[in-house]
Amino acid sequence: MADFRCSVSAEQRGDDLAGTASTVRAFLLLEHPGPWGVDALRDSRMPAALGPALRRHAAAHGVRPLLVRRPGRSPGSDGVRVFVVSTRPDPWTETALLPDLEAALDLDLAALASGRSLGLEGHHDPLVLVCTHGRHDTCCAERGRPVAAALATVEPGLTWECSHIGGDRFAGNVLVLPDGLYYGRLDAESAPQMAAAHLDGRLDLDHLRGRSSMPMPVQAAEIALRRHLDEPRLDEVVILGHRGVGGETVARFDVGGGEYAVRVRSAGGDATFALTCRASVDSPVPRHEIVSIEALRRPRGD
Repeated sequence: MADFRCSVSAEQRGDDLAGTASTVRAFLLLEHPGPWGVDALRDSRMPAALGPALRRHAAAHGVRPLLVRRPGRSPGSDGVRVFVVSTRPDPWTETALLPDLEAALDLDLAALASGRSLGLEGHHDPLVLVCTHGRHDTCCAERGRPVAAALATVEPGLTWECSHIGGDRFAGNVLVLPDGLYYGRLDAESAPQMAAAHLDGRLDLDHLRGRSSMPMPVQAAEIALRRHLDEPRLDEVVILGHRGVGGETVARFDVGGGEYAVRVRSAGGDATFALTCRASVDSPVPRHEIVSIEALRRPRGD
């Protein structure tokens, strides 16, 4: 169906955003102006063997590679900007200007995967990545490009377009690093508001898909707890641990000195749907049901 749009279909079904972020704890961002093709590393205009080599280098260490570019801009002639990002409990970003993309094969991604510094230049501003990978999914272009343009107007130094990050049906999709925060269903109006909230240390809970350093059920648990407590402050909710119990997930969080346990049941529905614009087979929609939220220890001052 040429006119099928996975994001419209997901909105009509009421697919929940919470607990849908890819679980990624380390990213490698490589500046490349595009075009990116269906598979960014395979089909982009770079030496034929380089894209697969970069993919193998990243995959060997569990690092997620993404191609990035400035909205409407080409890279400078003085090199290729790269970022390495750890989203672990103490997230950080480092950056370097390399002579070419091939030099990225020399980066110590084993260190990155374990959360250790590569000795590059520290980068202390957030990176706001907008998926505009239209050759991968039409919705990402149609909904992502207006979001990228709007963010570039208000935060040009922070904003990058990026290749596929997952969750096409939630376009426009934005990934904020190094915190690993995935947002979905953003548009030209809500995206700048989300960025402003982040810079003020707050989360946009209406568009938050989850935190990439956590498994999906735990992402859903954090968002449910934040909604329950009306707590959008970025650093106020801290994961203490999680475990599987009888087919469910129990996640524990510290909130202002108090401890809470959130029980989540995850499953796919019986019905199946095309979850991306390019899907060749239908799949069930993953869902997370919040079974209970329990206060194990009240916050200080309560």
